[in-house]
Amino acid sequence: MNDITAAILVIGDEILSGRTKDKNIGYIADCLTNVGVYLSEVRIVPDKEEKIIQALDSLRNEYTYVLTTGGIGPTHDDITADCVAKAFGVEISENKEAIDMLLERIPLEDLNESRRRMARIPHGATLIENSVSKAPGFNIGNVFVMAGVPSVMQAMLDVVITRMETGQKLLSCNIHTNIKEGDLAEILRDIQKETTSVIIGSYPYYNESGYGANVVCRGKNVDDIKSVATIIKEKLSNIGNVEIGEII
Repeated sequence: MNDITAAILVIGDEILSGRTKDKNIGYIADCLTNVGVYLSEVRIVPDKEEKIIQALDSLRNEYTYVLTTGGIGPTHDDITADCVAKAFGVEISENKEAIDMLLERIPLEDLNESRRRMARIPHGATLIENSVSKAPGFNIGNVFVMAGVPSVMQAMLDVVITRMETGQKLLSCNIHTNIKEGDLAEILRDIQKETTSVIIGSYPYYNESGYGANVVCRGKNVDDIKSVATIIKEKLSNIGNVEIGEII
């Protein structure tokens, strides 16, 4: 069975300029990992039609799913919905169901032209409900289009997860060492060559005790992870302290 993969496409000049700090990527990554969907790539693009369409076409043809954040609000630079429609070659227009959702939160007299923009949905798309602000996202094909505001995105993601094919959760085990990364790199490289079921990574740190590195083993099978973690401990124990954490 092939892995189920995903990419995140973050849309917005405000992210690239640094005016807004992204708070969605890590949250989405955690959620996907927990349901066995492997986040394989993240791209950030400006509010430019050609850039959005180019990235969208590239990602949706390479991965099982694409999740976009940003660009579906009421302002002139919120062009994500239009770009998705063009990428899929479909029309876009005001969606009555989306209008009804907006009216759950916005009085009819306040539903001006700008707010109605949030109800423009590509033809053939399915709405993604949003319990926070009611303005919906949507999915079409293997693309899920969500808001950029973290609380709203999280509400939409709860719905998105239920619509995705999911797989086996990727488990991880942290191995704490006081060994410098340069001293364990070759050993880990040799161990990794002998296993394909467990991914080994090392992450250096510095604290009051000095330099060291934590080793993380990731895989789907608990026994495989335990076996590799044991080998790592055996190989590293003669050059430093090694402590294997729990598998989560």
